[in-house]
Amino acid sequence: MTEQVLPEYTKNQLALRNGQDREEIWIAYEGNIYDVKKSRLWSRGNHYEHWAGQDLTEELKDAPHTEYVFDKFQIIGRLKK
Repeated sequence: MTEQVLPEYTKNQLALRNGQDREEIWIAYEGNIYDVKKSRLWSRGNHYEHWAGQDLTEELKDAPHTEYVFDKFQIIGRLKK
């Protein structure tokens, strides 16, 4: 089986997927970009004090949950370094 190569996006491209500028609602964590549009918790482009279109790797340290919360979302790309 061949491994799927995911598209890469810049931080600027990610920032446009904030639920405001475009319909997509994406967040990044540890280099992966997740589509969170189907989550009711992200339906307006934010989740508590966190905003879509951003890399939330550092912010997860203060969250009441672990990175396993991302298991329910599809990885749709990689964040360019």
